[in-house]
Amino acid sequence: MRIAILGNSGSGKSTLARWLAQQGAAALLDLDSVAWEPGQIAVARPAAVAEAEVRRFCASHADWVVEGCYAKLIQVTLDFAPRLILLNPGLAQCLDNCRARPWEPHKFASKAEQDQHLAFLLDWVADYYQRDGEMSLAAHAKLFAGYPGTKHELRQQPQLQPAEAQILAWTR
Repeated sequence: MRIAILGNSGSGKSTLARWLAQQGAAALLDLDSVAWEPGQIAVARPAAVAEAEVRRFCASHADWVVEGCYAKLIQVTLDFAPRLILLNPGLAQCLDNCRARPWEPHKFASKAEQDQHLAFLLDWVADYYQRDGEMSLAAHAKLFAGYPGTKHELRQQPQLQPAEAQILAWTR
């Protein structure tokens, strides 16, 4: 099982990725962990360093799930012929998910610190549909359209409890 998940912040990438990795006993890579300097969420790593880490991760695991909003880093995974998932549940769902997001201790020292960044995150999520660059809907759609391998665009959050048959089949 090799799966790459792409989408807006709040689209459900992390939730789906964790579930798939657990069900399929696969290694999991959150691209935030390679895109930013450790312990410095606001300091980006050089692109070549991040890309090399993604390539190393994919090459060193038979089964894996990679998730993130970085089109250039997801592009690296495509050399390994994964199933590509574009999560695109719409703005309202992404905003709701961000507001309900549990504390992410790998990104913030406390839930209070995370909550201080919520307004910025909500603006960032809303801008996804208009902005340019690798973390935009335009870049994600272009990458998705150009990928000749197995791919799925999900326009609503997948049901995981109980799991939809299609999603469960991806873990086999």
